[in-house]
Amino acid sequence: ARHRPRPDGAGGGCGSGGAGAGLASSESGGSGFSLAAAALPERRRPGGGRPRYEVVRELGAEEVRWFYREDRKTWKPFIGYDSLRIELAYRALGAGGPAEPREGEAAAVEPVCVRSGLYEVDVANAESYPVYWNETEKIPVMRGQWFIDGTWQPLEEEESNLIEQEHLKCFKGQQLQESFDVEVSKPVDGKEAIHSLKLSRNHVDWHSVDEVYLYSDATTSKIARTVTQKLGFSKASSSGTRLHRGYVEEATLEDKPPQTSHIVFVVHGIGQKMDQGRIIKNTAMLRDTVRRVEEKYFSNLATHVEFLPVEWRSKLTLDGDTVDSITPDKVRSIRDMLNSSAMDIMYYTSPLYRDELVKGLEQELNRLYTLFCSRNPEFEEKGGKVSIVSHSLGCVITYDIMTGWNPFRLYEQSLQKEKEKLEDRWMSYEEQHLLEQLYIAEQRVREIEERLRELTASTVSNPPALKFKVENFFCMGSPLAVFLAMRGVRPGNSGSQDHILPRTICNRLLNIFHPTDPVAYRLEPLILKHYSNISPVQIHWYNTANPVPYEHMKPSFLNPTKEPTSVTDSESASAGPSPTTSPVMVRRHYGESITNIGKASILGAASIGKGLGGMLFSRFGRSSTAQTAETGKDGAEGEDKKATSVETPPLPHSSSGFVEPAVELEHRIDFELREGLVESRYWSTVTSHTAYWSSLDIAHFLLTFMCKHDQGDTDKSSRDTI
Repeated sequence: ARHRPRPDGAGGGCGSGGAGAGLASSESGGSGFSLAAAALPERRRPGGGRPRYEVVRELGAEEVRWFYREDRKTWKPFIGYDSLRIELAYRALGAGGPAEPREGEAAAVEPVCVRSGLYEVDVANAESYPVYWNETEKIPVMRGQWFIDGTWQPLEEEESNLIEQEHLKCFKGQQLQESFDVEVSKPVDGKEAIHSLKLSRNHVDWHSVDEVYLYSDATTSKIARTVTQKLGFSKASSSGTRLHRGYVEEATLEDKPPQTSHIVFVVHGIGQKMDQGRIIKNTAMLRDTVRRVEEKYFSNLATHVEFLPVEWRSKLTLDGDTVDSITPDKVRSIRDMLNSSAMDIMYYTSPLYRDELVKGLEQELNRLYTLFCSRNPEFEEKGGKVSIVSHSLGCVITYDIMTGWNPFRLYEQSLQKEKEKLEDRWMSYEEQHLLEQLYIAEQRVREIEERLRELTASTVSNPPALKFKVENFFCMGSPLAVFLAMRGVRPGNSGSQDHILPRTICNRLLNIFHPTDPVAYRLEPLILKHYSNISPVQIHWYNTANPVPYEHMKPSFLNPTKEPTSVTDSESASAGPSPTTSPVMVRRHYGESITNIGKASILGAASIGKGLGGMLFSRFGRSSTAQTAETGKDGAEGEDKKATSVETPPLPHSSSGFVEPAVELEHRIDFELREGLVESRYWSTVTSHTAYWSSLDIAHFLLTFMCKHDQGDTDKSSRDTI
């Protein structure tokens, strides 16, 4: 039979060559359900008409579409690349498919990698499962041949197979219509059914070779159909559902996403024991949100980012059930919730269980990275990058793994302080003798350790904790600053990130938080003390037109300082301490409402009013263009005042509240989400700590930094505009 040529690369047979081309399990091509495939308003037909055979024959592999269903929702189609390879594997099982494997042979077909390599499909059992994490329930997959008009949802596979068999039995080899009209479902008034098929709960009528309708045989449907027909409506137009043979879009091997060039490990915090699998759902939410933003704002970039959940808590033993056994029975549900969430903080501060938590996360990170590289051998060869997104307590554990921090350091520091105290006070002869013996013993221990290290250096090496270098470390809702402060970290004189996290370990540290998140703390004041008076960088709304690059946003004071009014004030100011040792100013909280700002302007000095315009605009204004103009105006005004006045405050800044470049950090670290204008502050305090995963603003922020090297030309043009 003569037929139109198929698209290139969409072989439809079940020969070994075609199947072998797409079944390598190491392939990571393909991706999950995209927004473009979710809503298909009309049938896509390349070149004005989708290639269709002029006679009825068996469906080609490219016309069949495979679907998957998560969380018992609607069926979602695999992209063409995945669907075609699944279909080839299906046909490799034999003509009967998975239900009828060849006699005497096991269904030995390798799983097919799908959805960017995150999942595999077991064709024989018609199910899909994740590669990098565990899920209790398998994801069902289905082969679609006949589809409902409009929604393009597949019929159930059993019914679809029966309709397909009947269609080929009755119409195979017959000529199709010249115009395969599928854009408008025209009623078939006046046409009698030329063939009919009875199913369990429905029946199918063929009014022509390519006009097929499905009818329900439920009693209510029969009554409604009888009434409408008596009113003059046709059977098809009144209660029939038109069916289409073959999917709206043909599957091709070219329908394939780019190779992953940047992977992001998503680390959870406390509460995973209470809600197992939550990090998998949160990562899926983050991945879907990023895909939406990526498709709209980053579609022209080569970087493809993939997110992998790191579930480290459920495999730990810790104290077993000891804590549960000592928990009183009253208000048990609340106690169990605390035992399953807040208890993780106590475990981590315990010298007995801390190492188990650290090793659990460290091993899971290395396992995932090794597995990913084994399935994507070109990732390291092409310079693939790795970032980490950590939440809550996960930020602290990840930080300790990267830096190798251990509580034993604090013990050594405590011993050193005790020795210094002994040396400072008067000691008896016996005490001096014992102290000298202690020094000699410590020196001897160090010599032995050094010799042992030299002997074992050739055979035993001390590998780094992680098998990869971290490009970006994103902290969300992080209490890391509190832990560092409790460990004795204090502000220094340099504006470098190396003060808390060396760049050799992690290229960039970014601390993201919601202004009402009660668990989150700032990191910048631990590097330069006066940054406690400087507002965090406001994260752009994801849909902001031409936003100012974060590198070019000038830091502004939370509460501009009062300028000296007398010679005495001027002298004391000029002779004041350095920025890193000066006392922190009494400051207005950046989460303050407009009402409180108004009270401050009424009560306070005139210098506060000077900076309010810019602060309010940067706080609540959506227009980045106006914000840039305001910044430039205030900056110029500040430079003029600095040039004409010798009276300078302790912290170098302009009268508009902007900090001079001499005391800036090399890179900003604290980034704050913007509050909604109608957001309830009390309610957001409860919800903000877990609201990061679905934020479009955070998704845009993550992509901005992870795709930075692809945005060189874009950033350059933006700077020219600014």
